[in-house]
Formats: sequence, C-alpha cells, structure tokens
Amino acid sequence: MSPQERLESFDDLAPEPDDFLSDVLTGLSRPQKKLPCKYIYDERGSQLFDQICELPEYYPTRTEMALLAAKGAEIAACVGPSAQIVEYGCGSVQKIRLLLDALQHPVSYVAVDISREHLLNAAAALAEDYPGLEVHALCADFSKPFDVPPVSKAPDARRVGFFPGSTLGNFNRKDAVGFLASAAQSLGTGGGMVIGVDLKKDEALLNAAYNDSQGVTAQFNLNLLERINRELKGDFDAGSFTFRAHYDDVKGRVESYLYSSREQSVRVDGHNFKFDKGESIHTENSHKYSVAEFQNLAEDAGFEHKRVWIDDDALFSIHFLEVAAR
Repeated sequence: MSPQERLESFDDLAPEPDDFLSDVLTGLSRPQKKLPCKYIYDERGSQLFDQICELPEYYPTRTEMALLAAKGAEIAACVGPSAQIVEYGCGSVQKIRLLLDALQHPVSYVAVDISREHLLNAAAALAEDYPGLEVHALCADFSKPFDVPPVSKAPDARRVGFFPGSTLGNFNRKDAVGFLASAAQSLGTGGGMVIGVDLKKDEALLNAAYNDSQGVTAQFNLNLLERINRELKGDFDAGSFTFRAHYDDVKGRVESYLYSSREQSVRVDGHNFKFDKGESIHTENSHKYSVAEFQNLAEDAGFEHKRVWIDDDALFSIHFLEVAAR
C-alpha cells in the first residue's frame, strides 16, 4: 500500500514552479537580497531541519516536547473531546503524537506541509499508528488560506489548530496577525489553537542555537541555493557562501543570512545577479516574544487567550487560544 492510500485524503496545493521562480527573482532583485524561508523546506531541507531539532544547542524542540508531555492532560482539557486537529507545518509529525496521546478520542487530524514527499511519508506513518483516526494530508503553503477537509465521522467536530515549534516567529508581526486571523476564520466559531512560542532570553543562548557547532543550520540554509540550482536553472556556488545568524535585541528576532565570500555573478533561469564580497542574502527571521506581547498579538488576530504553559527555565511557552465570538 502506498503512503497516499493509507490516508483519508490527500490534496496537493503546493506552490507551482513559476511561483518559486517569481519569488526568487523578486527577492534577489532587492537592494537587500532576500529569499523566502518557506522554500528551504524541500525534502532535503526537511531532513536537515529534523537534524537541527536533535542538536544540543537547539533548545526549542526538546523544551516544547517536554512541555507537551508534562502538560498534555491540561492541554487536552482545553481542547475537549472528539476534536479535529489541524497542524500547520507538520514536518515529521513528532509533536502531534504527544498531543494525540493526551486527547480524548480525537476524530480527525489534518497534516499541512509544503514538502510533499516528507508530508506523505510522515502522515502515512501516523495513520498506520492511529488506525481509528481520520488522517488527511494537505501539501500547501499554510500561510495562505486553504479549505480544511471535512470529518466524515463527525461533521460538527470542534476544529483546533496545532502550530508548534514557534514557526510563527518566521512572520513579521503584521503577517503573524494575518496568518492567525485567517486560521481563526477557517477554524470557525468555537475553534481553538494550541501554539508554541519561543520566549525572549539571553542573547548568547539564542545565537548558539542558530549557529550550531556542527554546521547543520548552515547546511539547512545553503540547501536553498542548491534547490534553486536543481529546480530553477541556477548556478550558485554554494561553497562560496557562508552562513551566520545573530539576535537583534531591538527587533526581538534572530536574523539568518548567507554571505558571499567573494565578488561573483550568479544566474537563475537566464537572469544575472551580481554579488559583492560580503554581500548577504536574508533567508529567515525567528521572532521571540514575551508572554504579554504574544497575548496582544493573538487578540489582534481575533483569538481570546485562555492558558499558557512555560518550562521551568522560561525558555519556551505553549498557549491555548479560542476563536473570539464575533
């Protein structure tokens, strides 16, 4: 049986190659060159991110998973019985297993991710391990609106979003509010959201987490250049770029860049881009929030903040939100 055959449904709404090309050409034409971080997550990028999550410096994954395990019963009480769970950016579906094991008779799970093969394999494995659960897979850019598959067993099931990993931090505040507002609309009246949010903390700890000693985060970012070469007729010499990330205390975010180690010219689908020595490509932001800052953001997006759980070292937070009555 193929991975797709194990699923209740699979919908492929992945960005078209022309969208990828347009975004790359636009980003490389800016005075500050920029590439959207969502395109890092092809199959190879997703595999590298799984490795990042295991790194000793990278505290978010293990801290959030420990919180989910320790507070699962309390989170489940907020979610309620017989819910449909919609996970935005599901990756390898590790964290959802902790939540599913704590929930009372969940009826449906919708895995949403932009990396098609990674998504299919992960969702199919989960469907095999949870035979009583309707498992749907949706290959899509979750930052854009999409239709949530209906639950055949329980059409009126409560919808609850699951957005772990502090992935919300990749958005600027305006886009974060926009994403959450769109999620609130699709989850509907009575819907909820379980969301992981990385907290503001010591700058040295943040810089170490995003500049790991093994260089896996560097490979993760450089893979985007390799993907452009593979899919968009690019000729990036990835070996002539170096990766660095740093925390900007004023903006409250870790900024990630690829720096050209020499003066060079790069072609993408026949378009030429010049790089000075030391010129950078901005690849990703990872915003950090205080609890109060995130509560205000969620309320601006149409949610009511109900609960928050924080680890003993105050590194990471998990929040439960409910769609506000309209």
